[in-house]
Amino acid sequence: MISLFDNMLYMVPLSGLVALAFGYLFYRDIFSRGTGNDEMRSIYEAIKDGAMAYLTRQYKTIGIISVIVAVLIILAGDVFGVDRLGWEVALAFLIGAGFSALSGFIGMYVAVNSNIRTADAARSSLKEAFHVSFRGGAISGIAVAALSLLGVFTLFMVFEALAEGATIAIALEHVVGYAFGASMAALFAQLGGGIYTKAADVGADLVGKVEAGIPEDDPRNPAVIADLVGDNVGDCAGRGADLFESTAAEIIGAMIIGYAVFKVMGSTPDELVWIMFPLVFLAFGLISSLIGIWTVTMKDEESSLYSTLNRGYMVTAVLSLISLVFISHMMLDLTAYPDLWIYFLLLGIIGVVLGIVIVYITQYYTAGSYRPVRDIAEASETGPATNVISGISIGLETTVLPVLAISLALGGSFGVGWFIGADVIGLTAATDLFVFGLYGTAIATIAMLCSSAFILAEDTFGPITDNAGGIVEMSNLDSDVRIRTDKLDSAGNTTKALTKGYAMATAGLAAFLLFAAYFEIVADVTGQSLLATFDVSLGNPMIFIGGLIGGMLVFIFSALAIRAVGVAAFDMINEVRRQFREYPGIMEGTEKPRYDECVDIATKGALKAMVVPGLLPILFPVTFGLICVFILQTFAPEYTHIAPQAVGALIIVGTMVGILMANFFNNGGGAWDNAKKYIEEGKHGGKGSPAHAAAGVGDTVGDPFKDTAGPSIHVLVKLLSTVTLVTAGLYIV
Repeated sequence: MISLFDNMLYMVPLSGLVALAFGYLFYRDIFSRGTGNDEMRSIYEAIKDGAMAYLTRQYKTIGIISVIVAVLIILAGDVFGVDRLGWEVALAFLIGAGFSALSGFIGMYVAVNSNIRTADAARSSLKEAFHVSFRGGAISGIAVAALSLLGVFTLFMVFEALAEGATIAIALEHVVGYAFGASMAALFAQLGGGIYTKAADVGADLVGKVEAGIPEDDPRNPAVIADLVGDNVGDCAGRGADLFESTAAEIIGAMIIGYAVFKVMGSTPDELVWIMFPLVFLAFGLISSLIGIWTVTMKDEESSLYSTLNRGYMVTAVLSLISLVFISHMMLDLTAYPDLWIYFLLLGIIGVVLGIVIVYITQYYTAGSYRPVRDIAEASETGPATNVISGISIGLETTVLPVLAISLALGGSFGVGWFIGADVIGLTAATDLFVFGLYGTAIATIAMLCSSAFILAEDTFGPITDNAGGIVEMSNLDSDVRIRTDKLDSAGNTTKALTKGYAMATAGLAAFLLFAAYFEIVADVTGQSLLATFDVSLGNPMIFIGGLIGGMLVFIFSALAIRAVGVAAFDMINEVRRQFREYPGIMEGTEKPRYDECVDIATKGALKAMVVPGLLPILFPVTFGLICVFILQTFAPEYTHIAPQAVGALIIVGTMVGILMANFFNNGGGAWDNAKKYIEEGKHGGKGSPAHAAAGVGDTVGDPFKDTAGPSIHVLVKLLSTVTLVTAGLYIV
C-alpha cells in the first residue's frame, strides 16, 4: 500500500486544501461587497435566475445520461467478460461526471454573483472593479483545479488500497473512469452552453442592433437577459468543466505512462516515483498559480490591465519551473543520475514556452493591431460576401503556426525523454527508449497545465466583466461607469480568446498523451511491448477505415453543433421580432420586454440539441470497435489482434483532424469578431457604415465557430481517448 509520505505525496492533498482555503478567502472578500441599487439588483436577479434554471435542467439531463452509461459499463464487463470493467470504473465515472458538473456550477455561481459586485465597484474606480472581477474569476479557477487534483488523488489511493496486492495498473484503469465521466459531462456542458449563448447572442444582435437599431445591452431588447445568461453558462460553466476534465484526464494519462516507465525500471517500490511525479508536479503548479493570482493587482487607475494580467501569468510560469527543479531534486535519484533534473527542467520549459507561444499566436490572429483582422476589415468594404470569404481564408491559415508550435513541442519533449532513457539512464532497447520518449511528452504537458488555475481565472474574468457592462448599460448609470466596464470588457474579450488558444494547445499535447496511455493499457492486457501495440499501419484496410471514421466524426459533430445554433437562433429571432411587433411600448420605453420567454427558448433549444452530438464520440469508437471485433472473429480470426489498432486509428486521426478544425473555428471566429470591433473604432467608415454591416454578418457567422463548435472539439478529442481508455478491454480478443 502506498503511503502519503512516499514521494512527497502529502503535497497533493495539502496543495488542494490550501487552494480551497484561498478560494474561500476570495469568496468572503467578493461576497461582502455591495450589490448596487434596486434596478441593478433586479437585472442581476433575472440573470441569476435564468442561469440557474438552465443549469438545473442541463445537469438533470447529464445526470440521467451518466447513470445510464454507468450501468452500461457494469453490464459490458459482465456480458463481454472484461474483468477491468465493473463497479469500480462505473463509480469513478459517476464521481468524475459529478465533480465536472460541480466545477461548472461553481464557475457559473461565482460569475453571476460577481458581475453585480463588479458593476457596483465600477461606480467608484476601475481598480476596485478589476479587483472584484478578477478575484471572482480566480475563485472558479482555484476550485476547479483543486477539485480535479483531489479527485484523481483520492480515487487512486482508494483503488490502490482496495487492489490488495494486485498490479498497480488495475488501480489506474479504475481511475480512468473518472476521466471518462469528467470528459463526458464537460462535453455536454460546453456544447449546451455554447448553443445557448450563441442562439441568444445572434437573436439579440440581428434583431436588436441591426434591425431595431438599438445599442448592445439595451434593456428594450427582449433577448438581452438571455444573452447575458449565455455568457455565464457558456464561458463559465462550460469552460470550467472543460479545464476540469483536461486536468483530470492528463494527470491520469501521465500516470499511466509513468506506469510504463515503472515497468521498464524494474517495478520496485523505489520506482513508483515515475507514476507519482506528474501528480506532485501539478500540486506544486497549483501553489504557483495561487501566488500568481495573488500578485494580480492594479497599482493605480492608469495601470495597464494587460500588463497586470501578464505579470501574474509569468509569475505562475516561472514558479512552476522553479518548483520542477525542487521536486526533481527531492524525488528523483540524482545520486545515480546527477543530471536528470536538468532534462526535466528542459521538459518543463518546453511545456511552458508552448503555452506562451500559443498565446502570442492567438493574439496575432485575433487582435485588431495585426494583419489578419485588418484584412477581414478591409474586405468588409465590398460587402458581406468578401468579408466571409476573407474570414474563411484567415481561419484556414490560422492552423499553420499553432500546429508547427505543437509539433515542435511534441517532437522536442519526446526527443528529450528519449535522450533521458538513452544517455542518462543508459537504456538501449528501442521499446524502453520509446516509453521514456512518451514520458517526456507527459512532463511537458503537465508543465503547461500547471497554470490552469490562473488561465481559468482569466477566462471567467471575461464573462464577469461582460455581464457587469450589461448591468451598467441596462441600469442607465453614468457614462464614466460604462467607460470603466468597457475597459474591463475589452481586456476580458482578449483573455477569453487567449484561454481558447491555451485550451486548444493543451488538447493537442494531451491527446497524444492519452492515446499513448490507451496503447499502454492494451500492451499491459496483451503482454506485448508498448512499441508493438503502437504500430498503427494505415496500409491495413480495417485500420484505414478506423482512421477515416475518426476524421469524419469531427466533421459531423461540428455540423450538428453549428446547425443547432442556427435552429435555436431562428426561434430566438422570431420571438424577438414578435415582441417588438405585438408590444410597441417596448421600443417607446413604456413597456417591459418578456425576457423570460427568450430565456426559455434558448434553454429548450440548447438542451434538445446537445444530446445527439454529445453522444457521438461515445457511440462511434465503441460501436466501431465491437463491429471490428465481430467481423474479424467471424471472417478472419487470425487477425483479431488488429482490432485495438483499428480503434487506435480512429482516435489518432480524429484527434489530428479535431486539432486542425478547432484552430480554424476558434481563431477564424475570433478574427471575424475583432474585425467588426476594429471597424467600430472608426476604421473603414466606423459604426453604421456598409463595411460595419458586412462585418456584422461575418461576426454572426463566426459566433458558433468560436463559442460552440471550436471549444467543444477541445473536449471531443479528449473524450475519444478517455472512452477508449475505459473500454480498451472490449477490443482485445
